[in-house]
Amino acid sequence: MEAPLDGQVAIVTGAGSGIGRAVATTFARSGATVVATDLSEDTARETARTIEREGGSARAAQLDVGDAEGVDVLVRELADDHGRIDVLCNNAGIADTMQLPPDMSPQTWEQVLRVNLTGPFLLSRAVLPHMVAAGSGSIVNIASEAALRGGTSGAAYTASKHGVVGLTRNIAWTHTRDGVRCNAVCPGMVETSIAGSGFDDEGLQRLAPVMGLTDQMAQPQAIADVALFLATAQSAFVNGAVLPADGGWSAG
Repeated sequence: MEAPLDGQVAIVTGAGSGIGRAVATTFARSGATVVATDLSEDTARETARTIEREGGSARAAQLDVGDAEGVDVLVRELADDHGRIDVLCNNAGIADTMQLPPDMSPQTWEQVLRVNLTGPFLLSRAVLPHMVAAGSGSIVNIASEAALRGGTSGAAYTASKHGVVGLTRNIAWTHTRDGVRCNAVCPGMVETSIAGSGFDDEGLQRLAPVMGLTDQMAQPQAIADVALFLATAQSAFVNGAVLPADGGWSAG
């Protein structure tokens, strides 16, 4: 049976660990040549080596998703080398410390928005001309439960992920006639490094009523499987969707 991404080229940002690594390896097992990018070149290379050990095709690239010039250079190189870019998964993201808005510094706000929202915009902006020229393409944005609620994270992270949903819907609507689809996955609690420690105590107390509505923790593979569905022709008529993958958290 032909793999659903056979012969396609897929870019995955934040592929060095967690959800990004799971997405990258899952796309590769499905036939894609995966470009695993991460701010850390070492972790990106480890993901690429993992794919190659499994018999897949991958290349690693160090990338700061908030660097417009760096993004443009990488995408041009990939388009020149491979002749196509079929799938983009905007996964790279950072958390804030869940501080209340009066306590959050402008520097934290700008850093989180730069990675979580400007990054997906810059990558999408760079790949869209290639997808439009080909008449096909799929962009999968990894948003968050924080894109659906106001009480699961700090102000910067929440605003950035709400912005990802808006970006997703705009791209889906404006490029649907070009054959390009754009959808978002909204993970709930996932066992990754982003769910670590160092959070603000007062902020956590304010968020506790909503955070306490779920006690389910997913593995990264559960999110990667949803991303794969949205990347492939199995979801050919799904465009502009914002799909919770949260164990029912958003239903409560």
